[in-house]
Amino acid sequence: MISIVIPIYNEELLIEELIKRTFNAVSKFTSEFEIILVDDGSQDNSLVKLIQHNRLEKRIKIVQLSRNYGHQAAYTAGLSIAVGEHIVMMDGDLQDPLELIEEMYNKLKENNTLDIVYAKRKTKKERISRGIMMLIFHKIFKKIIKIESADDVGNFSVFTKEVKDAILLYSEKTRYLPGIRFHIGFSQDFILFDRDERFAGKAKMNVSKLFSLALDAIFSFSNFPIRFMLVLGVFGVTISFLGFLYVFVSKILGIAPFGWSSNLFFLFLFNSLQITFLGILGEYIYRIYKEVQNRPLFIIKNMIR
Repeated sequence: MISIVIPIYNEELLIEELIKRTFNAVSKFTSEFEIILVDDGSQDNSLVKLIQHNRLEKRIKIVQLSRNYGHQAAYTAGLSIAVGEHIVMMDGDLQDPLELIEEMYNKLKENNTLDIVYAKRKTKKERISRGIMMLIFHKIFKKIIKIESADDVGNFSVFTKEVKDAILLYSEKTRYLPGIRFHIGFSQDFILFDRDERFAGKAKMNVSKLFSLALDAIFSFSNFPIRFMLVLGVFGVTISFLGFLYVFVSKILGIAPFGWSSNLFFLFLFNSLQITFLGILGEYIYRIYKEVQNRPLFIIKNMIR
């Protein structure tokens, strides 16, 4: 049994093509599969179309969340009910080539030591601004968590039931599943692919959501921001001490110190650094607050099997 988990949010324009292509791709190598479509609080006719397909094909299972909980929570909801011995995670925008599912699955089956095979983007067709943002994030994230293959990697992957169970052990509210997938260990390998353009509709991960997801990934898997604050703070103290020495020596020697403009510049600089430090601390404190609240990551309103 293979379980394919796909989050859906306002994707009425591509549901027909998504289900057709998913069935065609998976049916080529197995008849034992389930497609778990997680409706993440869609406000269009996505749910109606999903129900129509469920009535025609019982291998389509629908998880309706009570509201929009976000991409990563929707994935987690789908994983929580998946019963397959192998799990596929893929986005619902048809940018990831479905033909790769068989290739990743075969690679996993042929190598008994492998637990995870994920797709790594070789090229991608994105808007220039969006592509630059994604490139910067992946490069930074790879350096921070020190995993060589972490750049240009998303959710698209195939893994074993044991991996799924390990992922579900992670209970944090701010989630970045590709990071969790690396963090759990297990034996992993990847397949390179060219990422397509979106089949229809608009991208649901806008700049604001992408930025928020990037912060979740960085703050959840690294102490780099707060360590950087410490280094920058020590640097600022050193500069301030040198500045004090200069003023002290200039007073003794009768050399005029810097004028008001330079003083105001340094005052503005260090005040800005303090505000930045407070902002970074606030990001960590906010995430601690969310964990302490211990609110559910998602609420399932209805399940249609």
